[in-house]
Amino acid sequence: MASSTLMQQKQYHVRSISLPARSDPCTIRVTEELNKLKAWETTACPLKAEAILGGLSGLAELYECIYNLLQSPHAQQAQVSIHQENWVDEVLDGSVRLLDLCDNSRNILLQMREALQVLQIALRRRGGEASWESSISDYICCQKKAKKEIEKCLGELKRLEVKLGSSSLPDSDHHLSAAVDALQEASHSSICLFRSLLSFISSSSRTRTSKWSLVTKLLHKEQEATKEDQKLENEVKSVDDSLYALCRLNSNYDAKVERVRETQKRLKAMEGSVEGLEEGLERLLKSLIQTRVALLNNLCL
Repeated sequence: MASSTLMQQKQYHVRSISLPARSDPCTIRVTEELNKLKAWETTACPLKAEAILGGLSGLAELYECIYNLLQSPHAQQAQVSIHQENWVDEVLDGSVRLLDLCDNSRNILLQMREALQVLQIALRRRGGEASWESSISDYICCQKKAKKEIEKCLGELKRLEVKLGSSSLPDSDHHLSAAVDALQEASHSSICLFRSLLSFISSSSRTRTSKWSLVTKLLHKEQEATKEDQKLENEVKSVDDSLYALCRLNSNYDAKVERVRETQKRLKAMEGSVEGLEEGLERLLKSLIQTRVALLNNLCL
């Protein structure tokens, strides 16, 4: 069941926030943002664009707070004294992997948005049913390619998760310990968030083939969604269902006009959601780069 799988994922990622409460403003801000992300992981629906966008915003805010913490003089001095420890390699390697995942996810969304725009243009053409079929087929091909990229990203997430926390930080200044703890917690939250994002992109249930002749066969297979499935339905699956409903119609002109309008409405909504996620990833990417630069600068002091 989809619901039990999602609950298992949430339970697996829920962690206690271990950063101690300190009077340092930067540390307090980091702890606050970590707690917000913890709440997001336990309450947000991972297949809704709005929820994922909220997670992206919170994660970017967290990395910006970690950047400020790394900029503190105490953290900089402490890092220099142990810059050859294994944890440094782990943190730096993890930051590169997250940057790659962020960039790859953004590219997948960009390709999806371009396919949505082409599909909307085709539906606006009068009497262009042949172009509908071609554009829908192209859209399905885009989804199929996206799923291949998503599989690669999921594999990278798994490798990052296995490696995360494999090395430990020796006793050191509490400012540095706070920064390292925050970076590790942020990495865990990043893994959870990227899994949700990738699940959102690949949530369409009928994009397993790119050939229109095979697509039409699927149109005759009625599938009743359970109440739980309907509750978890997101923008991607909504568009998918609308496209198949459009193709199911025969010669009823009025029904087709109404279905086209409904499909265009859903496509527009999905395009807006995808664009919002792109912007969220852009902000996260900038904050990841900023934090990595701060780490490298401290190590070079």
